[in-house]
Amino acid sequence: MHNFRQITDDLYNVGANDRRIRMFENAHPVPRGMSYNSFLLMDEKTVLLDGVDNAIIEQFWQNLNAVLGERQLDYLVINHIEPDHCHPYADLLRRFPGLTIVGNQKTFTMLKQFYEVELEGRTIEVKEGDTLQTGKHNLTFYLAPMVHWPEVMMTYDSTSKILFCADAFGTFGPIDGKMYADEYKFDEEYLPEVRRYYASIIGKYGRNVNAIFDKIANLDIQMFCTLHGPIWRKDLHLILDKYRQWASYTPEERGVVIAYGTVYGNTALVAEVLAKKLADGGVENVHVYDVTATDPSYVLADCFRFDRLVFASATFNAELFPFMETLLLDLKNHNLTNRTVALIENGSWAASSGRKMREILDQMKGLNILEPTLSFKSSPKDADIEALDQLAKTLLAA
Repeated sequence: MHNFRQITDDLYNVGANDRRIRMFENAHPVPRGMSYNSFLLMDEKTVLLDGVDNAIIEQFWQNLNAVLGERQLDYLVINHIEPDHCHPYADLLRRFPGLTIVGNQKTFTMLKQFYEVELEGRTIEVKEGDTLQTGKHNLTFYLAPMVHWPEVMMTYDSTSKILFCADAFGTFGPIDGKMYADEYKFDEEYLPEVRRYYASIIGKYGRNVNAIFDKIANLDIQMFCTLHGPIWRKDLHLILDKYRQWASYTPEERGVVIAYGTVYGNTALVAEVLAKKLADGGVENVHVYDVTATDPSYVLADCFRFDRLVFASATFNAELFPFMETLLLDLKNHNLTNRTVALIENGSWAASSGRKMREILDQMKGLNILEPTLSFKSSPKDADIEALDQLAKTLLAA
């Protein structure tokens, strides 16, 4: 049974949801599942823009066949070659002998790395600004390297004023019947997961995001067709403004993220006491995370959101608590900057977690790391509470 969605008079979404997946890219939790969009343009020439993941391949074929009917598929435009989008490509080449694949040089290099396919005489290699006429539609291609893979490009349809934007402007989670972003409550239903998606998938490459903004700045874009999540057809400034903030690593709001790694609960207690003091001092946004209980992607997303960060860690085998190390390395690998950071360490005989945290953070640019590191032994005492008072005041004033 087919379940395609019609977007315009001749454009269809032939993708589907996978509600069984629990880890996207085997790295990021997606407790509700994931959507995979694939777009079929029924012009004088038929054009498929990107594919889907293997998990929904049968639904894809049913959707594609239902829309195509007796027609052949003429072009496959590959905006992004990551395997969660390209599973059907080898079969498409076999099923449609006249199919031509459109991509850039890096597209075809990576396609051959993933699949043993014969491409001789079946490709069109495009460069920046090249066009493809499919009938009444005119497609223009813009290279978007590292948003979020090196081969990524975006396709602009000047007839429908649609930008097929690969993974950009996407989100974790499935599409719950409603296909358009404006059908969801932006702040409540959409923003948390799109922020976590951006931070996890694209967050490292803010400079590259800004570069593609420069390329498409003068285009008349009425719709964003992303490969994951709802389509944008209204209020495009909402998602664009967020992307500009995230790409420049500018905090969205004032607030404090406190992430702690604890063994017996004493470091957790210090984190909770600090959170209370900050809340009592008037900080409306205080988010506390146990790094052993929360996937780093959720903490990373809030670190992109707020302006002040506190990392509190027990010393573990004379090293940094392993889950805290994982989190800090994740922040480093995503190039997070423009934040004020405070450190708290705990150690019963040779406290070293503060120094270990500092070694990672010192490799990151643009962080204001407060001095001194707050250090206590085993369990907090009255003197430590006084030090927490001072730290809270410093963070309030930061």
